[in-house]
Parts: sequence; structure tokens; C-alpha cells
Amino acid sequence: MESTRQKKVSRLIQKELAIIFQYNSRDLFKGVLVTVTVVHVTPDLSVAKVYLSLFPSDNKIDFLDQVKKKSSFLRHELAKKIRYQVKSIPELSFFLDDSLDYLDNIERLLKDS
Repeated sequence: MESTRQKKVSRLIQKELAIIFQYNSRDLFKGVLVTVTVVHVTPDLSVAKVYLSLFPSDNKIDFLDQVKKKSSFLRHELAKKIRYQVKSIPELSFFLDDSLDYLDNIERLLKDS
């Protein structure tokens, strides 16, 4: 169960990372639309697991590798925005959120039957 502080920090990181991805996606990620769907923070607030949804969904693994390579830049940009609201900036771990693909698959299966 997440504490209130964890939930607040998670929402803050989600909001600020979404803005960072929005402004930097053209330069850093070649125009891929990135949505930060969920952020989970550990109880000691040292690690944030960030789940990303991508559009178009081609080459998701390659894109995730690019994001992981740029994680220090993204953490630095995040630090500039939230440095006065948290004591330390958590390490960022990025994962793919495949819930939209799962939804598309279910819809396709329902249409076929």
C-alpha cells in the first residue's frame, strides 16, 4: 500500500515527466508520442518506476533503449523542475506500458468472433 507521500511524489513526477517528454520528443525521440501512464515510487522515494505508452508503437524496444540511455538527461530536467519540492531526486527506471496493445488485441478478438 502506497503512503500519501508516495502518491503525491508519483503524481508530481508523472506530471513533470509528461511535460518534459512533450517538449523534447521532437528533438530527442524523433516525434514519437510518449505518454507517461503510471509512476510508482519506492517507500524511501529513491527509485521511481515510470511506465510509458508509445504511439506509433513500432520498435518499442529500440525506443525504450533510447529512453534508458537518456535517463540521466531526463532526471536532470526533472530535478530542475521539482528540486524545491522533494529532498532528493529519485532514480528513474523506465518500462513499457502495454495496456493499449492488450486492449487492441481484445477488441480484435471480439470482432473476429
